[in-house]
Amino acid sequence: MATTTAITPVKYWSGGKSPFNVEYGKLMMWYFLMSDAFTFGAFLIAYGTTRFATNGWPNPNEVFSSYPFKPEGSSPAPLIFVSIMTFILIISSVTMVLAVHAGHNMDKKGVVRNLILTILGGLAFLSCQAWEWTHLFHEGAWWGRNPFPNADGTLSTTNFTNFFFTITGFHGFHVFSGVVINIVMLLMTLGNKFEQRGHYLMIEKAGLYWHFVDLVWVFVFTCFYLV
Repeated sequence: MATTTAITPVKYWSGGKSPFNVEYGKLMMWYFLMSDAFTFGAFLIAYGTTRFATNGWPNPNEVFSSYPFKPEGSSPAPLIFVSIMTFILIISSVTMVLAVHAGHNMDKKGVVRNLILTILGGLAFLSCQAWEWTHLFHEGAWWGRNPFPNADGTLSTTNFTNFFFTITGFHGFHVFSGVVINIVMLLMTLGNKFEQRGHYLMIEKAGLYWHFVDLVWVFVFTCFYLV
């Protein structure tokens, strides 16, 4: 007569739980963000290599010295406008944290309130970027066109504008995508989808994406506006 032997599962983790026991959707989001980080990294490394292999480069304090409703004849205000853009994005990251925290507490009103604030922050940032692009375009800057001389007064190449519009445009597309994702999350929250599921894990995944976009902006800001 054949006998069967029960197999006892082996615990490979001291806490009785595998370190890879992560919710599937969150794990996939981390994979996506890592791949996206490689893309941004490739862009920024290419920019940095070109930047420091070139003898001359435009001075960012002169290129980014304007802002909306600037009085005629007023003195330049370098980095004022982009600092406001950065502040807006940082505040939107804070409200996203609050939305995730409210989701952990099953606080629907808190999720709705903070998602709305995050969406407004993203739209404000995109509006600022649209103004900046329009202003630079009117000054003659675009892909293949660079009206700004090098800091030493010599004629500059189009590498500066080509990299600027490509990388900031790629980041702006990510911000736009994040706004769309947060709008979907808001509609699902208002439709009680997460209350029916008993959790707000989707809000946390959207938060990971939004924080990634904010983090990337720190590197873009440093490369183009400070260096």
